[in-house]
Parts: sequence; structure tokens; C-alpha cells
Amino acid sequence: MGKTGRDWSQIYAIYGMDDWQTPVFLVIHAIFFSVVAVMFLIYFDWICFSFESILPAVFSTGLARFAAGFTGSVTALSGVCLFYAAANIFYSSVALRWEMAQRMVNAVHDWSTVKTALDVGCGRGILLNAVAMQLKKEGSSGRVVGLDRKNTTVSTLRTAGIEGVQEYVTCREGDARRLPFPDDYFDVVVSAGFVHTVGKEFGQKSAAAAAERMRVIGEVVRVLKGGGCAVVWDLVHVPEYVQRLHELKMEDVRVSERVTAFMVSSHIVSFRKPCQHVVGPSEVRLDWRFNN
Repeated sequence: MGKTGRDWSQIYAIYGMDDWQTPVFLVIHAIFFSVVAVMFLIYFDWICFSFESILPAVFSTGLARFAAGFTGSVTALSGVCLFYAAANIFYSSVALRWEMAQRMVNAVHDWSTVKTALDVGCGRGILLNAVAMQLKKEGSSGRVVGLDRKNTTVSTLRTAGIEGVQEYVTCREGDARRLPFPDDYFDVVVSAGFVHTVGKEFGQKSAAAAAERMRVIGEVVRVLKGGGCAVVWDLVHVPEYVQRLHELKMEDVRVSERVTAFMVSSHIVSFRKPCQHVVGPSEVRLDWRFNN
């Protein structure tokens, strides 16, 4: 059982994994390195003899034993690291996403007044459904919109149906850098593990990619109602988002403790939009009617 009271096997069965090839690839290589390390242990003396025989001018008996032991140790350590990486990615893909979704939902103090919510980069709907379940729990008449740049409507609505919240969920395809919604539209905006993927075609560390991510943050602010709350969980680049939110004069900006996800650091950042928000000189208002 996870901290949220859900059976992780059930969560994996409902949502599956978008990228199962990566952990499988890592496990295969981990097994290979582990087998090689065991071979070094079993045939240690023969390997030492081979080093001495192949390069007698280089390897003395002591140096050959050191080289064989060092190589075997590095190989074994590589296998352990690869197993850990595979396990962390497998865990982060679904189970951790579910746990973080619950924490993000809990970061919003009052769901009873929420009528409209948006999940930016909803994927298969882990966070989307967590929001919908909270609305259902509150007996709300609100709805949550899941937006993704890929057409995932069928799979997302399927998971919503399994979770029993399909009537609270709608899906839409769109670009997070140009959200197809009017200004001050949503009471709550959330996003989990998505913003860092925007602009990756320019290279994650490039200025162009950073600018694209900042556009997403600006769009989240634009569509959020004055007094509304937004919660973003993301990898690596959260300090950039915090700086941008302060530039945009957001209030109550909070950053969670570090959580390791997909082998890197991640944080949840939450903030509230002031009831009277003045557009800064670097913000650009987009007419939502032309983005539909």
C-alpha cells in the first residue's frame, strides 16, 4: 500500500506506463553487468592469469589481481546503479506521480468553491482524476479540463471512467504555450511533470527552451482567476519558475522539499494569483478566440 491508501498494482493496472521501454532497457543492461561481475568473481584467478599472459610487460601478479578486482567491482557497481535507475523510473512513472498528485490536491485549501480547474499536460490522467475525485468528494458541480499536446482523449477518459469520475472530466488537445482559454478563466490550474518537456527540441539547457517554459508559466498565470491557486510539480527547472512567478507578482509562492523523480530532483511549487493582477511589460495577452 502507498501512503494514499491505494494499491500500487491497481494504479499501474489502471494507468499503465507511457515509457516502459526505458526501464526494460536498463534492466537488461543491469542483468548483463551483473552476470559479468559474477563471472569475474568465479573466474578471478583465470582472469588474473590472462592479464599477465596477454601483457606480461605491464601486469605483474599483484597489478593483474588489482586490475581484475577493480574491473569486477566497477562492473558490479554499474549493475547495481542500473537496477536502481530502472526501479526509480518505474516507480516515478506511476506510483510517485499518484502520490505527488495527492499532495498537489492537498495544496489547494478549499475545493468547495472550485467550479473550473485545468490540468496542463494531463497525459493519461493521474492528476486529472485526482482533481476530479476531490471535486466529487466535495459534492461539487465543478469540472476539470485535461489539456495535452497529443490526442490522449480516449485513454484519459477510459481511466476517468474506471475511477468513476468521467462526468467531472473533459479533455482537449492544445499547446500549453498558447492555452486555448480566455483570461481569468480557471479557479485552479495544476500540472505534473510536464513543463520541463516544453521546448526540449531546442535542447533542455538552451535559452530558447527556457523561454518556451516561461511562456507556459505565463499562460498558467493568464488563465488563472484572480484569487485562484495553481500547483505545479516539475523536474530540475523549478527555480526558474519561482523567479518568473515573483516577476509576475504572484503571491504566496511556496516550494516543497526535494523529491527524487526519474533520477533527478523535483519540487512542487504553488502560488496564488492576486485578485487585482496588473499585466507586466513583458507579458503578452493572447486573444483566446484565435487559438481555438
